Amino acid sequence: MLFLPAAALCCLCSALVAMAAELSQDQLTLTRRVGQSVSFSCGQTDQCYNTYVYWYQKKETETFRVILYIDRVNGRVNKGYGHPQKDDFSAVNKQNGWELQIQKVKLDHSATYYCSCYGYDIFGSGTKLFVTDEQVVKPVVSVCPIASRVHLEGRSSLLCLASGMFPPLVRFSWKRQKKNGGLEELPPAEGWQTNFQRSGRSAAIRAVDSDSLHTYKYSCSVEHEGGRVEAQTQQEVPATPPPTAAAPPPTAAAPAHLPEETSPASDPAATSVPPQPVKLSASFQSELRVKLLCLLYTLLIVKSLVCCCGLSLLMILRNKGASTGCTHAD
Repeated sequence: MLFLPAAALCCLCSALVAMAAELSQDQLTLTRRVGQSVSFSCGQTDQCYNTYVYWYQKKETETFRVILYIDRVNGRVNKGYGHPQKDDFSAVNKQNGWELQIQKVKLDHSATYYCSCYGYDIFGSGTKLFVTDEQVVKPVVSVCPIASRVHLEGRSSLLCLASGMFPPLVRFSWKRQKKNGGLEELPPAEGWQTNFQRSGRSAAIRAVDSDSLHTYKYSCSVEHEGGRVEAQTQQEVPATPPPTAAAPPPTAAAPAHLPEETSPASDPAATSVPPQPVKLSASFQSELRVKLLCLLYTLLIVKSLVCCCGLSLLMILRNKGASTGCTHAD
């Protein structure tokens, strides 16, 4: 009977190690015109089992296909995987190591490119290549608290909305500022986050401890190919008043105030919010509400899993101690 909790705990630890191991691809997107060159970087390859870094191509309607592998020590390339575009790819030595290169970009090179290596069969997050004449446009970013009656053990939620950008992919991060102090990155272990996209807009909902709202102000930072954009305002999240007896059930709760979508500025490099906002559609508000509920219930599931693992470990240690403390009469 003791084997089952121990096996479950080992499987969980192995899964967590595999999830924590990830190659870094800092370039979320790259935009090129036909005929230009492009290269894709891959970092943290020192955790790989050997020196080979594999590159995969993933098009919208196709599965993953191996292009080649590059020996990160000497740049040697092996293209023996039958990729139809293998002759278009090569290796180039840059400042941070060997990278995958396309010397002359074509339209059918539009895809997402992933690096990988053996170890835990770990992958990078991918870099999406856009082959187009369209100009890169920075996003317009707004951040605000979500005032909702849906609460989970003293947590509140922040919403960050990015819109009007090209390419449409962004990466969110959060910062906080202590009163009379400087900005600092929000620790990954503090709070939980969920991201989603729709109709050219991207949003992130971040759950934070309500107690810290009296100490910190939070801001949202959006990483984009055109550059990093900080939210123009840093708003404190007000503590939501407790529900009254006539309060509706959580499933009927709606955010009191949602951020307003803003049209992009005429200047692509501009990051200020235009003065004439446009309200979000009802369907988008409903999607935000659903995502918030999913985020809150995910917190419950993760906490339950951690408690189960802890109890299993305590049982194993207690039973082991009891067995070693037993004596046998001759």
